Amino acid sequence: MKSKRDQNLFRLVLAALMLAFCMVLPFLTGQVQQIANKVSLMHLPVMLAGYFCGPWYGLAIGVIAPLMRSFLFHMPAMFPNAIGMAFELGTYGLVTGLLYRLLPKKPGYLYVSLLAAMLLGRLVWGLSRTALAGLGGDPFTLKLFLTNGFVNAVPAVALQIVVIPVLVMAVYRAFPSLRPQDKRSRPAEEPTDEQV
Repeated sequence: MKSKRDQNLFRLVLAALMLAFCMVLPFLTGQVQQIANKVSLMHLPVMLAGYFCGPWYGLAIGVIAPLMRSFLFHMPAMFPNAIGMAFELGTYGLVTGLLYRLLPKKPGYLYVSLLAAMLLGRLVWGLSRTALAGLGGDPFTLKLFLTNGFVNAVPAVALQIVVIPVLVMAVYRAFPSLRPQDKRSRPAEEPTDEQV
């Protein structure tokens, strides 16, 4: 890509594509809530948006996607699920985008940013669900938080750890001009094999 304007336009189009994936991917689970909770397909494009489009697009897509999907398809339920997910997914998009820009561009740091986003997103989800439980009168206990946020999420976490780094590395190899520059080094003409 030649100009900053072209890069910004490409990121905007990519962000729209990630939002569209957020709407469509959950249909692969057949709208069955038990399966959807296990694989969390909506999380994938939100995290990818953070990596490819930046933290602010990642945050926006993370907040908009569950609310829009609830409004359009009534899945997930708006209160408390979609609202809690908006906080969680917004955190995923923001943290992946911020940490990827701040950390060195090596595969190990890609995993650091991904795992940090997963952990912080789940903590924000737990806090938001606790606050929403106070408004709705349904109890949200520590046991529910640990079970839904960590134990039941093992298949989704495994999927994200396998798929997201591979996609990020592949896209940045195919489109090196999309890769954000390492904040601590000068921009290089060509990426090395160690860079993501």
